[in-house]
Amino acid sequence: MRLRNKPRAAGEIAANPQYITTTPAEFKGHWQSKFASAQPISIEVGSGKGRFIVEMAKAHPERNFIGIELQPSVVIMILEKQLVAQLPNLYLIQADGGELTDFFAANEVAQIYLNFSDPWPKNRHAKRRLTHQLFLTMYQTILQPNGALQFKTDNRGLFEFSVISFNQFGMQFDELSLDLHHSEVTENIETEYEQRFSQLGHPIYLLVAHFTH
Repeated sequence: MRLRNKPRAAGEIAANPQYITTTPAEFKGHWQSKFASAQPISIEVGSGKGRFIVEMAKAHPERNFIGIELQPSVVIMILEKQLVAQLPNLYLIQADGGELTDFFAANEVAQIYLNFSDPWPKNRHAKRRLTHQLFLTMYQTILQPNGALQFKTDNRGLFEFSVISFNQFGMQFDELSLDLHHSEVTENIETEYEQRFSQLGHPIYLLVAHFTH
């Protein structure tokens, strides 16, 4: 789907440094300074229109959240939600989430969320999948010991690839569901994509794991 260009996006992003940055490397190791309180930091890589990250910040005031989205025309939708909500525990990054070790110091993050990432279905594009071992290496670096990685998708192929990738990396599985919406998981804040796919009858797959070393 082609994204509609929003000419005002760059201006709004530049005008609200209290809520969003395009130069996240400047804050590496100092992200707590962007929040009202020093609390465990959770990040979402690829936040889309922001329903998940905004609702998570509302539901968990005891945690700090950072949403990362590359497309200015998309991240502006999250920024506009935050301008209304003014959540003290939510901050945004407009940048490529593939450079996480440039943005975060070792052990700076408590939890990572990957929601409905691009499946990159062609085999030659496997290294672009956010659950490929190249990305797992980055996640392991920035996560605190026993920090969790949560992954949701409606794509069975990507889910199977991810299970194998996590297992080969030596990760320990904490939760695994082949049909999240008919499982015993008690808290599940849905993304925009998740709502759409679920309404179409697609099962939602969930995998939560942590690194063991």
